[in-house]
Amino acid sequence: MIEHIVLLKLKPDTTDQQLQGLTDALMGMKEQISGIVDITAGLNNSPEGKSHGFSYGFIVRFVDQAARDNYLPHPKHIEVATQSLRPLVDDVLVFDYSD
Repeated sequence: MIEHIVLLKLKPDTTDQQLQGLTDALMGMKEQISGIVDITAGLNNSPEGKSHGFSYGFIVRFVDQAARDNYLPHPKHIEVATQSLRPLVDDVLVFDYSD
């Protein structure tokens, strides 16, 4: 299993409606890209104060590395990244690991 963790620094003017659109687009990938086991997403609510400005994150869980590698160039992933994600963010942090 591969955990694909993505943290976003949202632009200050990002609206709740835009964020919901991003969440909906992310969740829609599960049905369109094979090898995705689960997708979760949400706003940071940690009380530790160590988020370094990253306020939204999501995790895509893949069956294996091959599924993750298929996802990266997949047209649906590219569409979500370019149309729904990039317009809302100032920075992105990606961290993958095998469990």
